[in-house]
Amino acid sequence: MFVDSHAHIDGPEYDADRDEVVARARAAAVVAILNVGTGDPQSGALERAVEIAARYECVYAAAGVHPHDARLFDERAAARVRQLVRSSPRVLAWGEIGLDYHYDNSPREVQREVFAWQLRLAREARLPVIIHSRESDEDTAMILRAEWSDTELGGIMHCFGGGWALAEAALELGLMISFAGNVTFKNAESLRAIAHRIPLERLLVETDCPFLTPVPFRGRRNEPTRVVETARVVADLHDLDLAEFGRITSDNFARLFKLQL
Repeated sequence: MFVDSHAHIDGPEYDADRDEVVARARAAAVVAILNVGTGDPQSGALERAVEIAARYECVYAAAGVHPHDARLFDERAAARVRQLVRSSPRVLAWGEIGLDYHYDNSPREVQREVFAWQLRLAREARLPVIIHSRESDEDTAMILRAEWSDTELGGIMHCFGGGWALAEAALELGLMISFAGNVTFKNAESLRAIAHRIPLERLLVETDCPFLTPVPFRGRRNEPTRVVETARVVADLHDLDLAEFGRITSDNFARLFKLQL
């Protein structure tokens, strides 16, 4: 059994064959998919992510405002996300939230302010968080230590691509660390070295689909069934049988979100 701990199957890339995508995942022993809403919080995108989760027994949702859209976050957006997480039992986490200094689609100062704000909102809602961090290791760790160090709610550092200092901070704060298809890429030796150092009880795998399609399917649209390929690579790093690694990471996901899979 496997879990795709981060996907975006509500996107238009899946409008033509979403049922088949979920069916293929189930056939590949993917027992749960966490569908993470992103986009303008006033556009209905977050509601759509939750609605998709409600259609499939194996799909759950997270709702929060991505750092790309931090400039759009205000009291009205906060109320909208708060209502979603309160009203739907399919919403397991607040996110994805965090910092992205690669694209800078929102000003960095605004990203930092909104990241801290949403961490406080997640604490109020008693929900784990899904963290996005790209080229922002130091600030991500600093804000997490300031806002998340005295909670046992946990969360996921998703699509990990930072350095060991950020991984160590995440582990200290009780977060799971999730690896996506980029850990399978030929030039990802340093990322694989970090994946090797993560304790098994804190590991997750994901697709971040439709992005980051793993080897050997690069160049094609990614989908939850491909999480098995990422699991295969990380399992090898830990000298584990693929099935055993799938069980461990599925158990980690279930423990974090208090689920029976």
